[in-house]
Amino acid sequence: MIAYVTVGADDIPRAKQFYSAFLPALGYELSEGSEGLSYALPVEPGQSPTQPDFYVKPPFDSEAASAGNGAMVAFEARSQDQVRTLHAAALAAGGTDEGQPGFRAAYGPSFFVGYLRDPQGNKIALFSCNPAEPGRDG
Repeated sequence: MIAYVTVGADDIPRAKQFYSAFLPALGYELSEGSEGLSYALPVEPGQSPTQPDFYVKPPFDSEAASAGNGAMVAFEARSQDQVRTLHAAALAAGGTDEGQPGFRAAYGPSFFVGYLRDPQGNKIALFSCNPAEPGRDG
């Protein structure tokens, strides 16, 4: 099980604006500290986390942050409409478009996804595979 994912950022306030445009709508709660941003899904007392936490932090080695080529973090939304809404919110909050929300021929017929980059250049996917919604072929 993946426990957490960390991406680097040189401008934490700008990263906060971007990630806070969509992660709270997916249920993530933010805590901030001198080490950066920590987004986590709430966990009931006595339960173990089922989803990884997501951290946005300056690199530990004090060098400039950079996006990994081929690296991407995907967040699951509840519906195709939520993918559209959160993709637009993230763009308005400083992200750049890497692929408008929609179906892709290379993926399964119910995989609805939109891609973007955060202000640091990290690639982010927002997707839904809701079986109650129409798929690519329907």
